[in-house]
Amino acid sequence: MLLDISGQVALVTGSTRGIGWATAKLLAEHGATVVLNGSKDQAGLDRRVEELGGHTSGVLCDARDPAQIRQVYQQIFKAHKRLDILVNNAGILDDALIGMVSDELVTRTYEVNTFGAIHHLQGAARLMQRGGRGSIVNLTSIVGVNGNEGQIVYSSSKAALLGLTRSAAKELAPKGIRVNAIAPGFIDTDMTRSLPEDKFEERMASIKMRRIGTPEDIARGVLFFASDLSSYVTGQVLGVDGGMLI
Repeated sequence: MLLDISGQVALVTGSTRGIGWATAKLLAEHGATVVLNGSKDQAGLDRRVEELGGHTSGVLCDARDPAQIRQVYQQIFKAHKRLDILVNNAGILDDALIGMVSDELVTRTYEVNTFGAIHHLQGAARLMQRGGRGSIVNLTSIVGVNGNEGQIVYSSSKAALLGLTRSAAKELAPKGIRVNAIAPGFIDTDMTRSLPEDKFEERMASIKMRRIGTPEDIARGVLFFASDLSSYVTGQVLGVDGGMLI
């Protein structure tokens, strides 16, 4: 029963599509009460809540707004009095060569990918400390580990989550809270489907397992970190990339 997370409350940020949605579904299938999160589309969020059913709920929150993030944790406390799992998944990706990087691109990317993750971790840690346990999973990226041309802003925003994960793990371990990260490789999402064909094929050629990853591949890694299978694991970064970094 190590994968059974029945009775636990999980917040998955950016969970109306892609990796976040696959993760929310898998956590719910293994017994968690899941709080879904979207940034703007209330109707879309409501549809996902209805689709997942059970004890699912949804909260709109713009990851760029610390005040909205604080309200999310107030709502979770009011409804559940606890939080056991945070999946810091919300993120954005815009490519730009070094000479074309704008101030607006830097600000927008870091506000969502980095600052939002920090504020969510703060809110989650406060709630988890009340129960003396919890698991936080940060979604970084293979390019946060290894870099990639044309992605200095995105890769650096995701690399920052590696430091966040390891530092928070050291600070929160005595409180019973584990903090780990997953670095996805080339995953079949809306982001990757929009790539030009030549870039898509270039990425595919670098994968030793010769297939694109699925959101479900990442979700299984999250479940591992969320469950008691990893009860003695913290401060770690799990590459789920089909062998891109071998």
